[in-house]
Amino acid sequence: MILAVVIVNAVIGYVQEGRAEQAMAAIRGMLAPRSAVVRDGRRQSVDAADLVPGDIVLVEAGDRVPADLRLIEARGLKAEEAILTGESVPVDKGTAPVAAEAALGDRTPMLFSGTLVAAGTGRGVVAATGIHTQIGRISGMLAGVETLTTPLVAQMDRFARWLTVFILIVAVSLLAYGYFVGHLPFSDLFMAVVGLSVAAIPEGLPAVLTITLAVGVQAMARRNAIVRRLPAIETLGSVSVICSDKTGTLTRNEMMAATLAAAEHLYSVAGNGYAPEGAVRYREADAHPDEHAVLMEFARAAGLCNDAVLHGAQDGWRVEGDPMEGALLALAGKITGAGAESFCQWTRTDAIPFDAAHRYMATLNHDHEGNACIHVKGAPEAVLALCSGQRAAAGGTDPLDAERWLRSVEELAAEGQRVLAVAVRTVPQDHTILNTVDLEGQLTLIGLIGLIDPPRAEAIDAVAECHGAGIRVKMITGDHAATARAIARMIGLQNHDRVLTGAEVEAMDDTALAAAAAETDVFARTSPAHKLRLVNALQSRGMTVAMTGDGVNDAPALKRADAGIAMGRKGSEAAKEAAEFVLADDNFASIAAAVREGRTVYDNIKKVISWTLPTNAGEALTIVVALFAGMALPITAVQILWVNLITAITLGLALAFEPSEPGTMRRPPRPRDEPLLTGELVWHIVLVSSLFLTAVFGMFFYATDRGYPIELAQTMAMNQLVVLEMFHLFFIRNIHGASLTWAAARGTRIVWACVLTVIAAQFALTYLPPMQAVFGTRPVPLLDGVLIVAVGVVFFALIETEKQMRLAFRRPLAARGSRP
Repeated sequence: MILAVVIVNAVIGYVQEGRAEQAMAAIRGMLAPRSAVVRDGRRQSVDAADLVPGDIVLVEAGDRVPADLRLIEARGLKAEEAILTGESVPVDKGTAPVAAEAALGDRTPMLFSGTLVAAGTGRGVVAATGIHTQIGRISGMLAGVETLTTPLVAQMDRFARWLTVFILIVAVSLLAYGYFVGHLPFSDLFMAVVGLSVAAIPEGLPAVLTITLAVGVQAMARRNAIVRRLPAIETLGSVSVICSDKTGTLTRNEMMAATLAAAEHLYSVAGNGYAPEGAVRYREADAHPDEHAVLMEFARAAGLCNDAVLHGAQDGWRVEGDPMEGALLALAGKITGAGAESFCQWTRTDAIPFDAAHRYMATLNHDHEGNACIHVKGAPEAVLALCSGQRAAAGGTDPLDAERWLRSVEELAAEGQRVLAVAVRTVPQDHTILNTVDLEGQLTLIGLIGLIDPPRAEAIDAVAECHGAGIRVKMITGDHAATARAIARMIGLQNHDRVLTGAEVEAMDDTALAAAAAETDVFARTSPAHKLRLVNALQSRGMTVAMTGDGVNDAPALKRADAGIAMGRKGSEAAKEAAEFVLADDNFASIAAAVREGRTVYDNIKKVISWTLPTNAGEALTIVVALFAGMALPITAVQILWVNLITAITLGLALAFEPSEPGTMRRPPRPRDEPLLTGELVWHIVLVSSLFLTAVFGMFFYATDRGYPIELAQTMAMNQLVVLEMFHLFFIRNIHGASLTWAAARGTRIVWACVLTVIAAQFALTYLPPMQAVFGTRPVPLLDGVLIVAVGVVFFALIETEKQMRLAFRRPLAARGSRP
C-alpha cells in the first residue's frame, strides 16, 4: 500500500511539474505573430519576435499589440487593457506625454504588448520587447514566485517524520528491553516489534487522505470549481481572506447605464447587463416617457449616436462594438420598450466619428416624416462647450448652467460612474451634411448618462456569506479609486470607504504595507507587482490568502497565494496555469460554495485522522503493555495487520464521503499555523486509546479467566477491537455536534455499506476454517459475542458523554469571548 501511494504521488507530482513554464508559455502565446513596421521609409511585415527598440509599428483595430509602444500618432485609437489593468472598457489613447510615475492604466501615450486595439489607427516607436515589456515583467515575476505548500501537506510531512522517529525509538527500546532484560527469544520479540510497527503506523492513512481529496475534487466540480492541484482543496477550508479582482469577478465586465441626470430630475436605471430590458425610476417609482418627455430624448440620443449592435443569445445579450455604446443601446431599449431595434425608422445621413482630439461623436439622422436631428455624445466638458442651452423639464430650452452640470459630473464620478453628456439640435430636412460648425454653440444639452460595470447580484450574497464565515473579502483592481469604492459599497465590503492606491502601496515598506493591508479592503490602480506584494503582506500577518483573477496581471499573485482561483470563461491562459482552481462559471458566488466544500474536505480529513490515530495508538499500546508485562500478545501481529487492512479500507474510507455538517459556514476559519495534533485531538487520542487498551485487555483476561484457549482469547480481543472501531466511527462522524440523534444514527449509505462489509469480513475470519488456519482464530460463542457488542455500547456512551461535557464547557467561554 505504501508503494502504491508513493507511485500515485510521484505521478501527480510529475503531471503538476512545470506549471510555471506553462504559464510563461501562455503569456508568450499572446504576442502577435506578425507586425506591420516602417523600415527604410517603406511599410513591411515582420515577425513580432524580430522587432527591436526604435522600430516604428503601425496598428489598427483588431491588432494584438506586438511590443510596448510609445505612440507618435493616434487617430481615434482605443485599446483593451483589461488583461493588464482591469479596466472594464477600452481606453482612449493619444500622444500627449504623462508623468513618468503615472500608474499603468494612466499611461495614455503607451500601447502595451499583448493588449488589443479596439478602435482607430496609430503608429508608435517600440520602447520595449520580450522580457522588458510589461507582460514580460509578469513572466519574470512568475518565474521568481515561490509556490507555497498547503498547510495539510506541510503538517502531514512533519507529522510523518516525527511519528517515524518516535516509533523507531520505541521499537528499538522494546527490542533491547525484551532481549536483554526480559530474555525473550529474539524471533518472537522481533515479530512483536513488527506487530508494534504495523499497529502504530497508519499505513492506510495516505491512501484514505488521497481518496478524501479526490472526493472533494468531484464535489467542487459540481459547484463549478475545477481543482488543478489535489492537496490545495483543504487550503480553502483555512482561507481567512479572499483577494478578488473586480472586473469580471465581482462585476459582470459589462457596462450598464445606471443614472440619467436631466435639468431637474435624477433617474436611476435598473437592468441586467446588455439586456434592453429594465425600469427607469424617479423617486422610487417607475418613470414613463409619456410623463417624462426628456427620457425619450435620452433614448433617441443613445440609440442614434451609436455604432454598436446588440445580439440576443441563449446565454444572454452580447454587444458587437464599444461596450459603452452597447450599454447606451440597451438604455434606449429600456426607455422605448422596443428592444435592440429602437429608432429603426431613422436613417443616418452623416456623422463625425469619435476622436481623442475633440472627444465627442456626432450623427445626423432623418426619418420619413420630415424630421432631422443632430445628436452628440462624448466627454461632458467637450459637449458642454458646444451647448448654448439645456432641455427644461417642461420641454422647452433654458440657458445653460455649466457650473451646475460640472458639479453633477463630479458627483456621478465620485460614485464610480463613467459620465457621458448627450446633446441635440433640430435641423431642416434638407440639411444632409454634418460639419463641426453645425455644432459649435448651437446644441441643447439633454443631460448626463452615468455608466458603471455593475456588480454580480450573486456576488453580493457570496460576500455576505464569506463575512458570516469569518472570511475578509478584499478587492484589488487596476481601475480608478472612485469606481472601486462604489463597487465595494454595492457588494458590501466592510471598509469600503478607505481606498489604498497603487502609488501609496509603492511608497510603503513591507512592514507598513502589512499593517495597511490588514485594515484596508479596497485597493485601486494596482499593478501586478503591487498585487504580489499585497498577497505577501497578508501572508506575513499569518493569513491564509485566496486570490481570484482573470488577467495576465493576476498570474504572479495567483501563483503566490495559498489558493489561486482563476476565471474559466474570461480568464487568460496564463492566469489558469498559475492558479490551483479554475471557476467554470466565472462567478464569485462559486468561491463561497468552494470554501464550504474545502471546509468539508478538511473536516473529513480531520475525522479520518481523529479516527485513525486513536485506533492505531490503542493497538500499539496493547503490544507495548504486553511486552513490558512479559505476557502473551492479546492480538497477534498478523491479526493486527488484518484489522488495519480491513478497517482502513472500509471504515476509514467511509469518512471521506461525509456531507457538510450544519454550521460549516458559521465557524471562523482555522488558524494558518494550527497544528495537526491540537490539544483537543491529543486528549482524544489519549482517552480513546486508553479505553481501547482497557477493553481489549479486559476481554482477553475475561476469556483466559473462563479457561478459553489462547487462540480464542486473542480472537475475542481482536473482535473487541473491531467493534470499538465501528462505534468510534459513528462517534467521529459528528465531531462538531451530537452523535446521539436519529440523523447521526441513520448515517449514510456508504457508512452502513462499510460497516456491513467489516461485519461480514469479521464473521468470515472468525468462523470460516480457511481463514482460521491463516489468522489463528477460533469460533466465538454467541453470548460472548453479545458481550463484545455491549462493551462497544458502553465505550460509545463514555466518549459521547465526554464530548458533550466539552461542548457544554466551551459554549459559555465562547459567549463570554463574544461580549464587548
